[in-house]
Amino acid sequence: MDEMWNKGSETLDRESIKRIQLRRLRLAVRRSYERVPFYRSALKGRGLHPEDIMSLDDLKRIPMVSKIDLRENYPFGLLAVPREACVRVHASSGTTGKPTLVMYTREDIRNWTELMCRCLFMSGLRRGDIFQVTPGYGLFTGGLGFHYGGEALGATVIPTGTGNTERQVNLMRDLGTTMIAGIASYALHIAEVASEMGIDVKKDLQVRKGIFGAEAWSDSIMRKISDIWDMDCHDIYGMSEMYGPGVGCSCSYGEGLHIWEDHFIVEIVDPSTGEPVGPEEEGEVVLTSLTKTAMPMLRFRTRDVSKILDAGRCDCGRTHLRIARVKGRCDDAFSINGVKVFPGQVEHVLMKYPEVGMNYQLVIEKVGALDQLTVLVEAGVALAESHPSLESALFRELRTVLGFQPRVRVLPPMSIERSEGKAKRVLDLRKK
Repeated sequence: MDEMWNKGSETLDRESIKRIQLRRLRLAVRRSYERVPFYRSALKGRGLHPEDIMSLDDLKRIPMVSKIDLRENYPFGLLAVPREACVRVHASSGTTGKPTLVMYTREDIRNWTELMCRCLFMSGLRRGDIFQVTPGYGLFTGGLGFHYGGEALGATVIPTGTGNTERQVNLMRDLGTTMIAGIASYALHIAEVASEMGIDVKKDLQVRKGIFGAEAWSDSIMRKISDIWDMDCHDIYGMSEMYGPGVGCSCSYGEGLHIWEDHFIVEIVDPSTGEPVGPEEEGEVVLTSLTKTAMPMLRFRTRDVSKILDAGRCDCGRTHLRIARVKGRCDDAFSINGVKVFPGQVEHVLMKYPEVGMNYQLVIEKVGALDQLTVLVEAGVALAESHPSLESALFRELRTVLGFQPRVRVLPPMSIERSEGKAKRVLDLRKK
């Protein structure tokens, strides 16, 4: 059994979890109905009153909400408290030009900090660790979420934020960083930059723990990061609409992500119909916040693709249910001549090959009337100039996994453009 930050909460029996969820759900629905016109209208449209929520099964009667609803009620339309009671604002960027805004009371900040402490402690952070926080600060929730959790836990926090990778490496070396937080693809980029600086991250740095989120990343990428850094890697899940990072995290046994059910209810639904799917069936993650006071979220459609793991109690001792590592987003999947493809399917194949480097990109074009997928993948630094055997091996396996014939091109190291934020994996030229 693992050590825990809050053993009493993390090892609740199933009946206690359900009692807490129902009590908090009824309160959240009542607050939303009484204080937020949007929710009152939506619930009345379903013929629902807060007193109709008598069991957890009644959750499915509540209408789902999406980012569109947040944008249409920008900036204060979803507040359940007076604006003066809010002490923090975060936002995520919007593809329509209008962000989704999230506000926090002091109670929200305390709850979020507690959730982050659970996740960070589960990932190995301890008092006395030197914790380097590489996600962006400001309106993005990542940096401050890790920062407040790390400080509350008792670690020494280095708030580097995004970018300036050479400085990141120098600080890791000079200050003796022991754990980093960030985006998985950025951990690979740091290792590349360090190598160019003549620094071996495994031999010359003390970073042996990492916690990564904000983008879908496969088990294969996790193994590659772990091998390059000699690092114990953990996956953290969250989004600004649910405080930020901290909704769930992977434990030392690595079998999925524990979702903190005393703060959230998780559902998996068919993204086309909104109907629930069964355990071990893939679908869209829908989350309900149980403890958010400023902006409650009832049945929020995350667009993330995962499944609830139909497994018994985890060997780590935590009793909260687990979901599989997020496969991608519903809107990240693309179609090649009618065949749906997730970038993670390709990544899983590529990262099994030690000859493959640290970056890849999927380019989609029209060739005549048909779609063509070209997989661009960098070679590892040790690979010879000619790559036909690797291209052939990748082609054969990708053809089997995808069900059609992609093109595969192996490029020299550092050929694909880098990003200090989320990696740009898909380039769809059909839209140009």
